[in-house]
Amino acid sequence: MPEADAAACSAPSTNPGGFVGEVVSRGLMKASEIAVFSSETFGFPILDLAAVDDSQIPRDAIDPKLVTKHQVVPLAKRNNRVTVALADPTNLRALDEIRFQTGMVVDPVIVEVDKLAPLLTRLTESTATTLSDLTKGDDFDMGDLNDGVEIADGDANTDVGSTGADVDDAPVVRFIQKMLVDAINEGASDIHFEPYEKYYRIRFRTDGVLREVVQPPLALRDKISARIKVISRLDIAEKRIPQDGRMKLVLSKTKAIDFRVSTLPTLHGEKIVMRILDPSSAMLGIDALGYEPEQKAALLDAVNRPYGMVLVTGPTGSGKTVSLYTCLNILNKPGVNISTAEDPAEINLPGINQVTMNDKAGLTFAASLKSFLRQDPDVIMVGEIRDLETAEISIKAAQTGHLVLSTLHTNDAPTTLERLRNMGVAPFNIASSVIMITAQRLARRLCNCKKPIDIPMEVLIEAGYTEADLDGSWQAFGPNGCDRCKGSGYKGRVGIYQVMPVSDEIQRIIMTGGNSIDVAAQAQIEGVKDLRQSGLLKVKQGVTSLTEVLATTNE
Repeated sequence: MPEADAAACSAPSTNPGGFVGEVVSRGLMKASEIAVFSSETFGFPILDLAAVDDSQIPRDAIDPKLVTKHQVVPLAKRNNRVTVALADPTNLRALDEIRFQTGMVVDPVIVEVDKLAPLLTRLTESTATTLSDLTKGDDFDMGDLNDGVEIADGDANTDVGSTGADVDDAPVVRFIQKMLVDAINEGASDIHFEPYEKYYRIRFRTDGVLREVVQPPLALRDKISARIKVISRLDIAEKRIPQDGRMKLVLSKTKAIDFRVSTLPTLHGEKIVMRILDPSSAMLGIDALGYEPEQKAALLDAVNRPYGMVLVTGPTGSGKTVSLYTCLNILNKPGVNISTAEDPAEINLPGINQVTMNDKAGLTFAASLKSFLRQDPDVIMVGEIRDLETAEISIKAAQTGHLVLSTLHTNDAPTTLERLRNMGVAPFNIASSVIMITAQRLARRLCNCKKPIDIPMEVLIEAGYTEADLDGSWQAFGPNGCDRCKGSGYKGRVGIYQVMPVSDEIQRIIMTGGNSIDVAAQAQIEGVKDLRQSGLLKVKQGVTSLTEVLATTNE
């Protein structure tokens, strides 16, 4: 190509095809030759647009503004991938913006520029659905998302110069809205916004497993962070220390989703995790949680007693909060006064007096419990027993005519008693106050597409089955994969429980200085299933897979 022609082509152009269109319009190369050259050079497949049916094009896959701006056409959309036709493969900005706007993996294909222009003309004649349409309509109210923007911008301490002026960028706002709606629709429990040195990614935790959904352009990490902090009423100028906040998304007149927001300074920026708190999860009822009939009966018997302590144990994310709120919902009656001390209060339940801890102001678990005892309570729920003072006040409340519900972080029910003793609680107080301990885990539930599998007898016996269990009366199932479960073979989760009433014999073991091994042995004698045994029962019922049970429980 002569230097004069090259200079002319590289100058600002009004040609729809940019540089490629300029080359073709000047007759320097044919459109087909450029397409073949681009395909061979960049390794993208080439496609003849003459074979494309306009009616089959997913027009709502990409914002029409991006289609017009970058001269691209979405050809196909499947699962988390979109195929995009373009004539200029050097336009990396177009691919980045499409990836950011759609939240999908972009598969580019090379097309001839002289065939692309007419197709674009036909497509732009109709009005495509934009990303903002996701948040329109009677069933979706974005008022709460915008709440707090004016307050943040009016704060003299806010770093408006670096972030405040940018948080109202429409693409960032719409993108965050889309992430929230997508996470809710997928049934995700958490959204992770994670900055790294060379990329920025967003992951959803669905059914306990993290899955990457999109990698926005790295340059937008500060804008995304600032926007989330604004709607969560956090200080967007403070990036050196962790912060905690909340926000609410109103989906309809009767349904709203709360988000607990946590920021954490990392090496390459602020990581933000949003916990999705769905109040409807506490309204599912005890039957939906996965308790076996005898476990359900024992738990209901404990929570309906007039006084005593019921403890729920398990690691973070094992469903302890939902179990506690389910019990509170059962007890929530007009004649019962219920107070809760939580850090923070996650699910709003009308009829229950919920208090969120504020350590800076001196509102601790212990301080709240002391106040509760002067508030004529019937039922007290403590979010977590973390120290001796909280434990002692809770036990005193349980010994003086109140029902106390709380959580601890232990591996199983027997070790909970030893944990209380290690805190410094006297064995007599433990034995006289604790009436029930439940330990729990969450295992992924098999999708309806599950398939029968054959598991060697040796593996089943090693997992914990007895020879009597292997009588051929049941069939083990494993994951298969379908569109409903996105190929994972699992959809939703089910609880695996160890429900251990504190019997007279277990009380005697506690009083005589017995350890958790002694308590576990006595619980087995009394017919209490441990976590592994409860999980194996779920396998026999076809609810989950053996692999999932082995991954979530210890023998």
